[in-house]
Amino acid sequence: MKGFTIWFTGLPCSGKTTLATLLHNHLWEQGIANVELLDGDVVRQYLTRGLGYSKQDRDENIRRIGWLSRTLNKHGIHAIVAAISPYREAREEQRRLIENYFEVFVSCPEKICEQRDVKGMYKKARQGMIEHFTGVDDPYEEPLTPDLVIETDTLSIEDSFKLLLDKLSAKIFRR
Repeated sequence: MKGFTIWFTGLPCSGKTTLATLLHNHLWEQGIANVELLDGDVVRQYLTRGLGYSKQDRDENIRRIGWLSRTLNKHGIHAIVAAISPYREAREEQRRLIENYFEVFVSCPEKICEQRDVKGMYKKARQGMIEHFTGVDDPYEEPLTPDLVIETDTLSIEDSFKLLLDKLSAKIFRR
């Protein structure tokens, strides 16, 4: 059986990694061990360290994550991706290239994301200490046709995760 890729996209601090980690842990608890979590921060640290934050570098980062996801899927390993993926065209390219692709838009207003930011990245970006920060001085292009939208500003983590599992049960896990 080929694997699937569940791609979480959204602003920094919207809840992508939280939901992706919950899903990864849930699948492991259900005995699905052939699953990998590809978190954008971790991937940048180990796989795409040399890339910056220009549009070209961000698109290349998404291409590399997509390639890794496809390769894992080809070998029956499921990929859970949590990456900002700010540009619509780069996400749509992955949708075309990854056979079992499921996009989750983790929707949350910038103001709420900034309040959640324990690392102070938004503040540093507003002070000019971080350039090309998505949501501050770089755009985030919302998906036009995501498979699922989770509004983490209005739903609790528990309700967000339940919504995710319900939708995945109907679309992915019954294949």
